[in-house]
Amino acid sequence: MPLNIDPQQILLHLFNLVLLFGILYVLLYKPVHDFMENREEEYRKREKDTKDALEQAQALKAEYEDKIARAEKDIAIERANLGAKAEADREIIISEAHERASDIVNDAREKAQKEHDRLIARAQNEITEYVSRAAEKIVMKEDTLEDDFDTFFEGVSANKDGSNE
Repeated sequence: MPLNIDPQQILLHLFNLVLLFGILYVLLYKPVHDFMENREEEYRKREKDTKDALEQAQALKAEYEDKIARAEKDIAIERANLGAKAEADREIIISEAHERASDIVNDAREKAQKEHDRLIARAQNEITEYVSRAAEKIVMKEDTLEDDFDTFFEGVSANKDGSNE
């Protein structure tokens, strides 16, 4: 054997080398490889779950924004309706107030006219009474005729100034 090379030793070393690689593969490479695969799969699953959750959150956000927009629109419509109703109620109240004010003014005018008519009738009665007394005194020829005319004119002046006798 040249160089002291034994083929049996080479085969034995090759067998040991293959056996070493096989054991290392089973004991080290395969578990590490499986662990890395599992970890990678876990990260893919987390990423997928995160994307799903994000899509779901965005869908909910869009739904809530739509609901908020509809609610704001409904609120604006309701405010407009309430404003129009309030304006109509205000107009009704104002018109009723004008009607009541007109009624009050008309009642006051009627009362003033009645008071005026009563005062005129009273003044006419007093004038008639004074005239009849004066005529009676003329007929009776009493000397106190001038005093009666003075009293008559004083009574008329007093009634004219606002005092009621």
